[in-house]
Amino acid sequence: MLNIAFIAHDRKKEDIVNFVIAYEHVFKDKKLYSTGTTGLRIMEATELKIHRFLSGPLGGDQQIGSLIAQNEMDLVIFFRDPLMAQPHEPDITALLRLCDVHGIPVATNLATAEILVRALDRGDFAWRELVENNKPGLGQ
Repeated sequence: MLNIAFIAHDRKKEDIVNFVIAYEHVFKDKKLYSTGTTGLRIMEATELKIHRFLSGPLGGDQQIGSLIAQNEMDLVIFFRDPLMAQPHEPDITALLRLCDVHGIPVATNLATAEILVRALDRGDFAWRELVENNKPGLGQ
């Protein structure tokens, strides 16, 4: 089962909720995670169950980053607001860096999210199962 994280800055929360509503059928059989308010908003608008972490500024981005570092995240959908300074920008940068280091697909806008979710729907993420099945144990 694939693990997917949803994150959205305040002015992008409505966009991510509408996006998840449109692709609810794709997400329904996945294990879903989110930062606090984003996850709550998505659950209120859909039938999806989401494991919610803290809000981003309170450490939620870092909690999701921990799953990425442990190779327990397969896709991150992070609707960023590039026009608004974020007080926790270092956490955001660290999260994106972890995605790059560990080869985790990350969408930071609607256009990229659309492409990745359509690929997910086609089954193009089967390579993540190979990664999961062949990941080394801790300490190796």
